[in-house]
Amino acid sequence: MSKKIIEDEIIEEKIVSVDFVDEMQSSYIDYAMSVIVARALPDARDGLKPVQRRILYAMRELGLKNDGPFKKSARIVGDTMGKYHPHGDSSIYEAMVNLSKVWSLNHPLVSGHGNFGSIEGDGAAAMRYTEAKLSKLSEEVYLRDLDKNVINFVPNFDESEKEPAVLPVRVPNLLVTGAEGIAVGMACKIPTHNLGEVLDATIAYIANPNITTEGLMEYVKGPDFATGGLIANADDLLNIYETGQGKVRIRGKVEIEEVKNGKTNIVVTEIPYTMIGSIDKFMSDIADMVRNKITQDIVDIKNVSDKEGIRIVVELRKGADVQRNVNLLYKKARLEDTFGVNMLAIVDGVPKILNLKEMLTEYVNFQQEIIRRRTEFDLKKAKDREHILEGLKIAIDFIDEVISIIRNSKDQATAKVNLMERFGLDDVQAQAIVQMRLGQLTNMERTKIEDEIAALKTKIEEYNAILADEGRQREIIKEELIVIRNKFADPRRTEICAVNGEVDIEDLIPNQECVLTLTQFGYVKRLAVDTYKIQNRGGRGVSGMSRREEDVATEMFVINSHDYVLFFTDKGRVYRLKCYEVPEGSRQSKGMNIANLL
Repeated sequence: MSKKIIEDEIIEEKIVSVDFVDEMQSSYIDYAMSVIVARALPDARDGLKPVQRRILYAMRELGLKNDGPFKKSARIVGDTMGKYHPHGDSSIYEAMVNLSKVWSLNHPLVSGHGNFGSIEGDGAAAMRYTEAKLSKLSEEVYLRDLDKNVINFVPNFDESEKEPAVLPVRVPNLLVTGAEGIAVGMACKIPTHNLGEVLDATIAYIANPNITTEGLMEYVKGPDFATGGLIANADDLLNIYETGQGKVRIRGKVEIEEVKNGKTNIVVTEIPYTMIGSIDKFMSDIADMVRNKITQDIVDIKNVSDKEGIRIVVELRKGADVQRNVNLLYKKARLEDTFGVNMLAIVDGVPKILNLKEMLTEYVNFQQEIIRRRTEFDLKKAKDREHILEGLKIAIDFIDEVISIIRNSKDQATAKVNLMERFGLDDVQAQAIVQMRLGQLTNMERTKIEDEIAALKTKIEEYNAILADEGRQREIIKEELIVIRNKFADPRRTEICAVNGEVDIEDLIPNQECVLTLTQFGYVKRLAVDTYKIQNRGGRGVSGMSRREEDVATEMFVINSHDYVLFFTDKGRVYRLKCYEVPEGSRQSKGMNIANLL
């Protein structure tokens, strides 16, 4: 304990000894969990990361309905940042832009107005220029029933506002919209899926909770990317959906067009999802292939994409091997790529890798909770209304006495007390009676009240039946999913096919005649056969070959580039190589030492 005197004031200081290692571990764990739970990973229930959830809720609070006007993005970002998400405005705006990208999401959750970027990698305009509002899907499916106490609200960062802990999303959004986020020591990457297929799988799961992953895949065929394309490894999908991890091999779609003069064009009409924002890189890779003489068949490449879709035209020279050049685009220009799947989400506050069935289980359990809480809310509302109507019915039955009591009371509060004492009413009923209009005192109004009471009793019975029967709750979920499917589902974009293995490197090697030479010092090289030509008129040797080359080339023969070459050693061993595996050289080069090659 020590003392410090500052301006005649004595302040006591207490020095606490803390182990540095323990403090670092504790602080880092707190930081890591904050990033994992509060920023980077989606919740398994609504499939949204915190920033996405807060953006949608802020837009709802601003009244940005789908059938209403747009509002400046800067206003949305400002409300989100000031009330719910105390982080950078640029990151919030980027998250909102991502929710609006039609080339990234099958069903965007935000409707954008203005320049929100492009599939080719152009960024969105500044938030002061663009405008946004909720999409129809997010308004009707993601934010419905928020005012019916179906989810918990928690204090915001400074406890000045309340925000939803989770949104009452009515579809398995973790699969529909997918997710991507990097936390501390872990990351999630979930591809988008077709809404109709996911809802059909959910309905099948509700009908049979014991359904297997293979059974669910009768409905969920695989990921469905907004860019379309092909999934080439269909045989791997079952393992991915059973484990929650794996790699999806995706390809762009190409069409072969015959043009005039006997030439052929390769036209890319759909790109892999991973190529979003890097079409220029794809085109520059093709140019590098030509520059590095990997192919001499491509004479031009043009990007003529427009609002109708992707169209990248690769022009080939006359007589080119079309299939070889298509394979080159897949292998060398990344028209085929992999999407690493890691279905990681927050379950009960803890990150967990989920398989397909576990995702649907979490979703259905969440929906049952929503159905219960919504039904309890409606039940209470119906009972409260019935209670008031019973009081109004008493007032109409004793109308003259009620009017006399109210007229002879000095104020409204006294009238309420007198009515409660005379007819055994409570405060709510008495308040409703003193606020009645004279027009409600007719016999016709009494009939209306009796009819409404009867209807409310029927509703109350139905609500109680729903709360007592989990099977009925699941049937309601099923019925609502069918309505959503019929309204919002659309055809699958990504085609699924089974291609055995990756593009074979041999498919990329032209099938041609080569000259293979091996020198007395053990250097081997491969040259195109047209490098030399046979002399005529009794000439000696090979035209173009120097005397030195003839002397040192102890072995020289013509072979096809796809043929095997056998190398025998003086120890009785034999090695086998494809001809194209021998490095290509020039007439002046030594080649590679055979020991290094074998």
